[in-house]
Amino acid sequence: MTATPARPATAAGTFSIGGDLCVHRLGFGAMRITGAGIWGWPDDPDEARRVLRRAVELGVDFIDTADSYGPFVSEILIREALHPYPEHLVIATKAGLTRQGPDLWTPVGRPAYLRQEVELSLRHLGVERIDLLQLHRIDPDVPLEDQIGELADMREEGKIRHIGLSEVSVEEIEAARAVAPIVSVQNRYNLADREAEPVLGYAERNGIAFIPWFPLATGTLARPGGPLAAAAQKRGATPSQLALAWLLHRSPVMLPIPGTSTVAHLEENVSAALIVLSDDEAKALEVAG
Repeated sequence: MTATPARPATAAGTFSIGGDLCVHRLGFGAMRITGAGIWGWPDDPDEARRVLRRAVELGVDFIDTADSYGPFVSEILIREALHPYPEHLVIATKAGLTRQGPDLWTPVGRPAYLRQEVELSLRHLGVERIDLLQLHRIDPDVPLEDQIGELADMREEGKIRHIGLSEVSVEEIEAARAVAPIVSVQNRYNLADREAEPVLGYAERNGIAFIPWFPLATGTLARPGGPLAAAAQKRGATPSQLALAWLLHRSPVMLPIPGTSTVAHLEENVSAALIVLSDDEAKALEVAG
């Protein structure tokens, strides 16, 4: 597909998740379409639905959400805005974090709970099978093989197509892969925070999608006078766009999922796919970050 300004996300190139889910590498993270503290409904649900529809119009075909966003609010809004889903749209969701209030998160990985959450996500999203179900966090109080084993069982039952992990080490990925195939990892990673480099390297060597959460280090990289301001001005772009362009340049397995609650910010973010960095520019941004 030839990229055009009308569908800028298509300029990001593609990656095949699990070998059979081909998506453009710049996706959309649907956490910020909920209320403050990722709790409850947003102040403007109609704008949230417009954001989701506009993302698809811009060429985004990979949306990342979680049952805990709201909880359930993000998944419900996705269904309201986009169902019946466009062909080739991949919706990834997560299970394994419970909510006790705004900005409060507690891992629960008991097999019965994970099964319940997958069943609820199927209902809320309005699908018969979840393309990518990610374990949102490993519950330290439950054997990992039990958590992944339950997801593997649901995969065999046809409720899940592929399994992914979130915020894990290389050792934890290998332990999970001993139980079931793992096609993606979602760790915190951005220009200012690259502690997950070993995990990214492992993902590259094994053909696993790397989905960086917090890709813009909210506020820090994009602030006026911040570390990317001069480079952004030189390129005629915004600091956020350069931060996303750097992620896309950094690795062919990288699938950034910047999120937002407004159409204007969405359009700015997705336009980052049109920025092609040279190796020298990417290195300079890395140093600045």
